[in-house]
Amino acid sequence: MVPAVPAVSALRVARFAAEARGAWAISIGLLAACAPPGAPDGVDVASTPTGATAADGSYISWREHLIDDEALGGVAIRGADGSVMGDLDRDGYLDIVSVHESDTEYDGVADGHVRVAFGSADPDSWELATLVDGPDAGAAEDAAIGDLNGDGWPDVVAACELGHLVYLENPGPDARSAPWQRIVPPVVTGRGSFIRVFLADFDRDGRPEIVTANKGAQSPGRDGTEPRPISWFELRGDPLDAESWVEHELTRIPWPINSRPVDLDGDGDLDVLGGSVAESRIFWYENVTDGEIRFREHRIEIDGTSIPAADRPPGEEEDDRALVTGFNVDFADLNRDGRLDIVLAEDFRYLVWLEQPARPDEPWPLHAIGNGAPDQLVGLVVADIDGDGDADVMTGGYSRGPRDTDGEVTVSDPLGRLAWYRNPGDPSGDWTRHDISRRQRGMFDKFLPRDMDGDGDVDFVSTRGNSSVWDGVFWLEQVRSSEARPAFERAREIDSPEMPLPSGG
Repeated sequence: MVPAVPAVSALRVARFAAEARGAWAISIGLLAACAPPGAPDGVDVASTPTGATAADGSYISWREHLIDDEALGGVAIRGADGSVMGDLDRDGYLDIVSVHESDTEYDGVADGHVRVAFGSADPDSWELATLVDGPDAGAAEDAAIGDLNGDGWPDVVAACELGHLVYLENPGPDARSAPWQRIVPPVVTGRGSFIRVFLADFDRDGRPEIVTANKGAQSPGRDGTEPRPISWFELRGDPLDAESWVEHELTRIPWPINSRPVDLDGDGDLDVLGGSVAESRIFWYENVTDGEIRFREHRIEIDGTSIPAADRPPGEEEDDRALVTGFNVDFADLNRDGRLDIVLAEDFRYLVWLEQPARPDEPWPLHAIGNGAPDQLVGLVVADIDGDGDADVMTGGYSRGPRDTDGEVTVSDPLGRLAWYRNPGDPSGDWTRHDISRRQRGMFDKFLPRDMDGDGDVDFVSTRGNSSVWDGVFWLEQVRSSEARPAFERAREIDSPEMPLPSGG
């Protein structure tokens, strides 16, 4: 049964549209006042000597390495979003599948790229290829890797904001050179905007299902209040056969934004965490499969908020409801009580974690981690960055100025920031933000933690958008040194300018 959708006020609808476009008119003075200390006034973030240290006392800075962009691959990829890693050619080295909307603005033209960077023993040596481009990859937004046809070779499914899912079948031993057969199943054609896709073996039969969220349009605006589906697809045969794809709706909600498989209740099977932009809430579906795949819905009631009254949307200054959407989330048992907690953004500026209660019907206490105002938080992932045994958080910002030119923004605008937050040991305590880079242009949507250079510390594979010719895929090398170095060493001589923080920020 599809649950009833709560009524949404006209005021709230207007706020949802503004939130999605980053257009709230908020006092810069307030934003600067709530930002924690960073670089000295007037000094750009990347040039500031790092203050971050590892558990062994060494200093932590970061070095950028390029994997795929227009200069390296000869393809004008734009608007990089999701990425995922897997050994597609089974040579023992992880490869990177990345998706690119292939535009610098929402123009409604169905174009895009699904790219692969085939890995090697050298983390700076990649073989680049395009798996699909053009309308079949229309505004590609997300991707997942898994063996969907049971032949032992990992396949790829991509979600496209301009209309559908596309399945790409691994050709096997010739994965690097042979064409990948593909299908856009009719059941997903003309469905609006698929924003997420994941693979999950819900019934543990050895064959994954596909779970996905469809927000209805690339930029829903007021139309975002029309209920749209979060669905899972079962494959009853060859994935290249359109008749094999069978859709099951989990729910219909206004503006769904996520459908993340995770064993949230710790019982050994995969549940699904979802989120709604239009309702500013998250929820989860408990896997109660008994032969037939079934789910039970649970609301997530959040106790608290990290947003000061002066920073809340007009008309909601006295409201203490948490403003979360679940756009990007990650999970860790932060307080080590045996239950997974949720790390996510509140209001696209505040980083928080939700403490899972002992019972699913109890409120989830909200704990603040920090904020990067005036920049807008989009990407995040949990990893032990400093090697002290607890979970830190890497984050990426979303620049809101022009995507194809520099110079039309100020330090008080939302820019492309990379930063990480150090866990104090007690996750309810004060986390420390360490800024890495703050460029005029950059949107950092996805981080994949991995020791890329084999030196024992965690690095990150990431994507960059909003930057025109500098869009693409890169990895961040964690550099440890006995003395403090500048926080960030960029890969290009010419790039979007580095910026300082606002005065006092």
